This record gives sequence, structure tokens and C-alpha cells, in this order.
Amino acid sequence: MKGNSFCFAILALALAAGWQPARAASFDCAKAETPDEKAVCADRALNDQDVEMSVLYTQLKPLLGMGARGDMEDAQVAWLKRRESCGGDRACLGRVYEERVLQLRGGFEALAKRGPF
Repeated sequence: MKGNSFCFAILALALAAGWQPARAASFDCAKAETPDEKAVCADRALNDQDVEMSVLYTQLKPLLGMGARGDMEDAQVAWLKRRESCGGDRACLGRVYEERVLQLRGGFEALAKRGPF
């Protein structure tokens, strides 16, 4: 139980430290070219999911060792390809964002279980 509390505290701090306004996607919407990017920019809920995913990724990455960091980068590249495969399908995009956010939160949980810091 103590580990869960610590995990949630880390997540809350990460989100508070890196949270951006919900209107700003993790990429420049003015340069959005692909259908998935355009859909994220056009949909507030997807945009919010994109920002949450980006904050979690950005906050988790420096907490990992070099090997785990490389694995995380590889997973992100694979995830971006998966997002792109959704095209403009907002339901599909919502699902892939939800899955990625859960994976990234799991990274914080794994760190909390490893403790103490």
C-alpha cells in the first residue's frame, strides 16, 4: 500500500511540474500534416490525452537508466506508428492514447516499487 501512495505522489508531482495548457498538443498543430495529427489538433479530448501522454513521457524518461530509457524511446516510436495507423479515426486514437498513458503510468509504478530513493 505504501508503494501505491508513493507512486501516486510521483505521478501527481510529475503532472503538476510539467502540465501545460490543454490547448497545446505535444507537437506544433500549425505543422500538423498527417490525418492523426490533424485529428488530435481538432479534438479537445484527444489534444488533452496527447498532452498528458507527453508530460508523462517527458517526466519519466530522465528517471530511467540508460537501457530502460532506450527501451522507452523504442516503445514511443512504435506507439507513434500505431497512432499514425489510426489515421483520423478519433475512437482509434482515443484507444491508443489511453493504452500509452496506462503504460507510462506503469513506468512510474515500477519505479515506486523499486524504491527507496
